[in-house]
Amino acid sequence: MEQVSNNVRSQVLIDALPYIQKYNNKIIVVKYGGNAMTNKELKDAVMTDIVLLSLVGAKVVLVHGGGPEISDMLKKLNIESRFVNGLRYTDADTVDVVKMVLAGKVNKELVQLLAQHNGHAVGLCGIDDRMIMAERMESPDGEDLGFVGDIVKVNTKPILDALANGNIPVIATVATDEMGNTYNVNADTAAARIAAELGAENLILMTDIAGLLRDKDDPKTLIPSLNISEVPFMKRRGIISGGMIPKIDCCVEAIRRGVKKTVIIDGRVPHSILIEILTNDGIGTQFT
Repeated sequence: MEQVSNNVRSQVLIDALPYIQKYNNKIIVVKYGGNAMTNKELKDAVMTDIVLLSLVGAKVVLVHGGGPEISDMLKKLNIESRFVNGLRYTDADTVDVVKMVLAGKVNKELVQLLAQHNGHAVGLCGIDDRMIMAERMESPDGEDLGFVGDIVKVNTKPILDALANGNIPVIATVATDEMGNTYNVNADTAAARIAAELGAENLILMTDIAGLLRDKDDPKTLIPSLNISEVPFMKRRGIISGGMIPKIDCCVEAIRRGVKKTVIIDGRVPHSILIEILTNDGIGTQFT
């Protein structure tokens, strides 16, 4: 029985070898969020995946948000959470909380967790060395969003320095401007822009669904691959709708800016990152 088990193990490694070679010394940007960020078992699986990929030669960059943690902290401080067109209204008090929670609590917890899995990680945020420069976002209907930022520029030097030193950069998505204001920026958008500026081989967005579905209520209707030229048609048909629109727009933007491949994967599946990177079938919906 042990011999069979060893044969299976060796075959898994042999099957993974072409993908290990493909991603050796290549940059993979992972946007980490959803259930995989709150469920302990899934969180451990994500950290294991990232450390393993780093050890076999991939250059992994972890970009994270932390919406639930921000909401929890605002509640404790008796600050109202308010959303405008799906975006968190961010006044001066709220942006201080966003900075504290994302760049302090969540970011350092992830760095610590990677260390517990024998990974070498360094925590960064968009304010460090003006990594993510932003300007105040204009709401489509003209309603004030406060300190919600549109990214105008990404300085990749702190990220590349961390990678060159053998570290996994863990990036909290707060940004700054020339005047020193702090902005809350969407983590999907930030991950897509960072991936593009780094010339990443792959951008992985972790979500709480299987991927893009033809029928949103039927996981069996997963669309495994989509050319970005098909996206407008899918929107008109209503196949891409609601909360999937901004995520898929990020994938399209990343591809247009030169990222080789982007994929939306189901973060509820343990080791979904390894399944996507190191197997032939992959997981979720790939955009090319």
